[in-house]
Amino acid sequence: MNPTARLAAIGQSLWLDNITRMLLDDGTLARYIATYSITGLTSNPSIFDAAIGSGNAYDADVRARARAGLRGEELFTELAIDDLRRAADLFRPIHDATAGTDGWVSMEISPLLASDTQGSLAAALAIRRKANRSNLYVKIPGTPASIPAIEEAVYAGVPINVTLLFSCAQYIAAAEAYLRGIERRIAAGLDPDVSSVASIFVSRWDVAANVGLPTDLHNQLGIAVARQCYRAYRALLASSRWQRLSASGARPQRLLWASTGTKDPKAADTLYISALAAPQTINTMPEGTLRAFADHGEVIGTMPEDGGDADATLDALHGHGVDVDKLASTLQHDGAEAFVKSWQRLLQRIEEKSRALES
Repeated sequence: MNPTARLAAIGQSLWLDNITRMLLDDGTLARYIATYSITGLTSNPSIFDAAIGSGNAYDADVRARARAGLRGEELFTELAIDDLRRAADLFRPIHDATAGTDGWVSMEISPLLASDTQGSLAAALAIRRKANRSNLYVKIPGTPASIPAIEEAVYAGVPINVTLLFSCAQYIAAAEAYLRGIERRIAAGLDPDVSSVASIFVSRWDVAANVGLPTDLHNQLGIAVARQCYRAYRALLASSRWQRLSASGARPQRLLWASTGTKDPKAADTLYISALAAPQTINTMPEGTLRAFADHGEVIGTMPEDGGDADATLDALHGHGVDVDKLASTLQHDGAEAFVKSWQRLLQRIEEKSRALES
């Protein structure tokens, strides 16, 4: 059994944090599904910006749609949904075989809508209608301004990938929004079976903190916070509140580990994959990390449900000046701003390519 299959055997889903038309056209994604136990994928504006900007795989579509009068966000949405429909169809057998637990793809709403609850809801509904695939999540950031949009989208029956979560407190806020949406559906006599995942970003903690820490504490912060989040996740699943919802037909909002590629060249390239092995979770990873783990990764146990040494590690890091709550807010704020910049850069690239190809 190869390392990726061993992760799947403990009950963790492996998703790819990438999508390009080339991955679809040359059969690479299909091979990842067959060989590496990949059961879903995630995308974001930066991924699409890189995909559309490199090579000419999208040129014919950009030219045709630009000549038909599409521009900017509308043109991008058409391109992205074309790719995601194809990926969703590849994962559909997995989606069906797992009764909707796995086999998902994700597409982000515009980050410019972060503080616009009704605009976010309208965008989420529009993406779902246009994609016309039952196994597509709409990504909404878990920032304070977007928490109401998450609740409203879940209440409206839209499967949501809550993204840009860093701390345990941020995760709990997103989970509460999901629970409120499900509770409202039950009260309204609606089907409570609305799928969701909560995406915890891991490696960015260490990128931010390592510079001020002694070497022996490098690359420990992200894993310690992830263990805290996993403890909260398991506690939520064991709570009487969740048990009531589960008995009514709701499914758990699964925890997803994101940003799991190692950024420190001195650390193991499979660091976050081995450390985050945990049942009933998802790990979405870049292609390079996936291939590295398949080649030489190790499953050395599963994450402790009680958080293990997370609190002791965080206490040690606090002693070296790490303020977890403050850093979490900074990381989420900076991440939201980076998403906006990526979005604007993507739309600018599409506009430039449209004009060049039209002429």
